[in-house]
Amino acid sequence: MSEIALELRGITKRFGSVTANKNVNLCAYRGEILSLLGENGSGKTTLMNMISGIYYPDEGKILINGEEVVIKSPRDAFDYKIGMIHQHFKLVDVFSAAENIVLGLEEQGRYNIKNATQRVSQIAEKYGFDIDPEKKIHEMSVSEKQTVEIIKVLYRGADILILDEPTAVLTPQETQKLFNVLRKMKEDGKTIIIITHKLHEVLALSDRVAVLRKGEYIGTVITSQTNESELTEMMVGQKIDLNIKRSEPVNPQKRLEVKNLDCKNRDGVKVLDNISFEAYSGEILGIAGIAGSGQRELLEAIAGLQHIEQGEIIYNDPKTEKSENLKDKTPLQIRSLGVRLSFVPEDRLGMGLVGNMDIVENMLLRSYRKGKSFFLQKKEPKTLAEKIIQQLEVATPSANTPVRRLSGGNVQKVLVGREISSSPTVLMAAYPVRGLDINSSYTIYNLLNEQKEKGVAVIFVGEDLDVLIELCDRILVIGEGRITGVVDGRTAKKEEIGYLMTNSNGGKDNE
Repeated sequence: MSEIALELRGITKRFGSVTANKNVNLCAYRGEILSLLGENGSGKTTLMNMISGIYYPDEGKILINGEEVVIKSPRDAFDYKIGMIHQHFKLVDVFSAAENIVLGLEEQGRYNIKNATQRVSQIAEKYGFDIDPEKKIHEMSVSEKQTVEIIKVLYRGADILILDEPTAVLTPQETQKLFNVLRKMKEDGKTIIIITHKLHEVLALSDRVAVLRKGEYIGTVITSQTNESELTEMMVGQKIDLNIKRSEPVNPQKRLEVKNLDCKNRDGVKVLDNISFEAYSGEILGIAGIAGSGQRELLEAIAGLQHIEQGEIIYNDPKTEKSENLKDKTPLQIRSLGVRLSFVPEDRLGMGLVGNMDIVENMLLRSYRKGKSFFLQKKEPKTLAEKIIQQLEVATPSANTPVRRLSGGNVQKVLVGREISSSPTVLMAAYPVRGLDINSSYTIYNLLNEQKEKGVAVIFVGEDLDVLIELCDRILVIGEGRITGVVDGRTAKKEEIGYLMTNSNGGKDNE
């Protein structure tokens, strides 16, 4: 094996009484792709944040090319040729790709955008990136924005690149393109560390896999000598079944009929264009699409959170056997009709939960708005909160802990648990496993399957096509606010869905 580019010895990081990383020893070689695996809260991002200068270790040493270094800021990290590409991009929308790439750089002489544009094009050509240096960020797809972030660290001379969940919002085709670029960078001697939850991608791309569990380093294995179940066992400390159990729908009834639905955003731009589909009780209907293709607006329209320009949303009530048009009704009116739409939004703390309130108070917000005293009726929500904490293994000191103190994955569990607890007849879940580790994700999939078997119509928006294909009975594909196809989950191929995601009647890629 070639020389060691990065080595960690005895790295420990504490936040108050919580130990995020404990005595981690890890190395990455020059010219290799190393995957970093671990459940939520296992300390992967914290560890990488210490290498990239966002946090400083309490104990231990970091060595670059065999020499001990001190990294106290991202600028220090760049001095040692380390660059991290975060999950949430840090770009200025009104600037071009080239302007974002040179932003904040102290270059000799006068700032020259023409030279910068030329150099960006050279980097793109060398590694096979597809980018227009003069294109504005707000005109770009997610994949193009990610390219800008990667070129930004290469432009600054990075030899060690850390990517946090780089394929989370990419189509299979875009993922393949990214992998080809990363392989070229590896051939050029770059060291690439990838944090990811997708085991099939780990096996397809990386040379070695390092595993963390509960902040501790478990070990590193050679990718060609391992498999999904061995990696899962290393991550969680026990064997778990990696197959999502999919039962056949029993006696499906038409629960929702969406007809010719049009919606516009605040700027008057059409975000949903003539959407028509049906959702049945006892089935899971998946919705696939590139981020920002209209999935969110569609669920919000059904939940009464989005104004509808035209079209109908017909709800067939199983109790009264009456049909109701939900168009232009408020969320409260929709609920008062007995329509139990449960919505797990993308933005957990923006729309789903109140960060400063504890878990019990967040239960109160959802299920106890029936005229009872807000202050006196805390017994039932407390029982519910404790049940969710136990069933979904929420890592929290107590049910009275403010939600903002929980990790992202645990916030997600509270939100999903609360929505399911309202006994819906239609359950809509947008990205309910985003950022969750494999064990927690399977808990959520099982909960969705339980709802399906109780006769609930489940609508599931997900980003992982492997999961959509394994979990859903039917998959509806959206591209630029239009339905580009509906496929059978049991027979669908990933490439077919990927093609439908990008094939929106010749329209340009939308974010």
